[in-house]
Amino acid sequence: MATIKDVARDAGVSVATASRVINQSPKASKASIIAVKNAMNKLGYRPNAAARALVNQSSNTIGVLVNDVSDPFFGIMVKAVDAVAHKNGKHILICNGYHTANEERQSIELLINNRCDALVIHSKALSDEELIEFAQEIPSMVLINRHIESIANRCISLNNYKGAYLATEHLIRNGHTKIAFISSNHKIEDAEQRLLGYRDALKKHEISLPESYIEYGAPSGEGGEQAMTNLLTKSLEMTAIVGYNDFMAAGALAVLDENDISSPEQVSVIGFDDVLLARYIHPRLTTIRYPIQMMADHATELSLALSRHENIKAGGLIYSPTLVQRNSVHRLKV
Repeated sequence: MATIKDVARDAGVSVATASRVINQSPKASKASIIAVKNAMNKLGYRPNAAARALVNQSSNTIGVLVNDVSDPFFGIMVKAVDAVAHKNGKHILICNGYHTANEERQSIELLINNRCDALVIHSKALSDEELIEFAQEIPSMVLINRHIESIANRCISLNNYKGAYLATEHLIRNGHTKIAFISSNHKIEDAEQRLLGYRDALKKHEISLPESYIEYGAPSGEGGEQAMTNLLTKSLEMTAIVGYNDFMAAGALAVLDENDISSPEQVSVIGFDDVLLARYIHPRLTTIRYPIQMMADHATELSLALSRHENIKAGGLIYSPTLVQRNSVHRLKV
């Protein structure tokens, strides 16, 4: 990583001048500000001063990074973080990363530069290496829904593979063998792990299906509708659907209804996450519970403990998903 000396050398100024620019001193000239900022951008340098402020100065703020706060799943996460923050006399600052590396990186930088006491980060696009660098610099940063082995004690995650495996196996135990999968088209590990869990459950039960039984879409109701429409267009023989999340599952149910295909009698559907929607759509959705509130509680408490320099010996938790049975899975007669 570049140092302040590297920045000063590239900008053609002294280290003291570079330091004045970085710390926004009014004594820095316009020419030196331009030169130093250009050097910082060129070298990818981010000042450690902000990170030291995170440790040494309290802003009574917890920084939170989510994919999109308008998504009800992340709304639950943010509310849980906020509840812990208020209990500890703090407020929260929220950024959206939109599953893109640049947005996530800029958001973390913003939270650091605002001197948040602690950070709860949901990052899917940044590499392990970059997140490790941030974690080394920011002692109170905790990752949620991400497991990186070298900083495992600061990671709170879910076994996504097991969740999709449970969902698929539940359908198999109810007599289904023609099971399609509606997957997210986001290039993130959650999608990869859930798809692998589906495939491995089929393999364990010696069920072989072509790739045409898998469709992709945005992880939303609209994405589920499109993916379900694509599956129906193929005229596949299928009796059940595993949805990447509850919203995609709900979209699939809507398309089935529009095409006069009854659910669960003709096609069973199972979701993932157990958001509020799952309880109120028809049929009430059988799904995999993602304990995001509990995980966010834990992540926030951990980040605050780290900000207080408490010695945390226990490693981060990998939570286990559980099956929630409702009315959207029909047992086939064998």
